[in-house]
Amino acid sequence: MLLRIRQAKGKRDRYVPLSSALLSVLREYWRVYKPKSWLFPGLLSHQPLSVRVVQMACSQARRKACLSKPVTTHTMRHCFATHLLEAGTDLPTIQLLLGHRSLSSTATYLHVSTRALQPTKSLLEALCVESS
Repeated sequence: MLLRIRQAKGKRDRYVPLSSALLSVLREYWRVYKPKSWLFPGLLSHQPLSVRVVQMACSQARRKACLSKPVTTHTMRHCFATHLLEAGTDLPTIQLLLGHRSLSSTATYLHVSTRALQPTKSLLEALCVESS
């Protein structure tokens, strides 16, 4: 249940979790359009969708959602990583999904929200529980 994105940023393959709901939508899309070379082909069916088309779709979605701040594909990537972190996903898993070579790249890429820190117990509390 992973989508492989070939030759993404830095010419590295990336993997994205695939939900069963999205899989159903993609199967229907496949049945209707029957793409040959690429799931989402560019103007020519043997070429991939261009980066510019993806950027324009992102911008259009921002306008439809009435968001005032700029939204880019990088913003979406950052939000994806932040939501994973807030949901309790460990940094090595996020590192793998983002395609980072170094864990330190992932750690500096993500900001830790206060919501993610709230359930964290202090070490002192953990020691007190163990000694009881």
